[in-house]
Amino acid sequence: MRFNEKELVFLSRQPSERAAELGMRGPKKGDVVKRRLVKLIVNFLFYFRTDEDEPIGALLLEQCRVEREDDHVFSIAFLDEAERKYLFECGSQEQCVEWIDAVVKASYEFMRKNLIYYRTEIHRLTGKDPLEQYGISDETRFRVNSGLPPPPT
Repeated sequence: MRFNEKELVFLSRQPSERAAELGMRGPKKGDVVKRRLVKLIVNFLFYFRTDEDEPIGALLLEQCRVEREDDHVFSIAFLDEAERKYLFECGSQEQCVEWIDAVVKASYEFMRKNLIYYRTEIHRLTGKDPLEQYGISDETRFRVNSGLPPPPT
């Protein structure tokens, strides 16, 4: 996936769903925990030096696994590089749980699954496809494997 650096910097300045100073350790051997301002914006996790406005990195939260390591630490590992983990240290157990929940819910795949679930439920209750009015009911990416009849031909 290609990213335009200017667009990412612009995105990093948008209002965030969640932001905090966390301890962060990168995936490389020998990396140490450093304080970083971490901001969740849409499905990107930006991290900044605490005294700078420009991000020093961003993680696209797709095809990743989020796990709790202990009471105050969670990790993010990407499916294609499962052995490389980014660790994040939170100030409390509650903050850790909130971050894990927010990161999991930020992915496109999570939102897609929710859309399909609610689409199926609305169809079951009303007999109508709620996406039909937007002209996207036939799109494969939103199609339910079961529950909705195939589109008319």
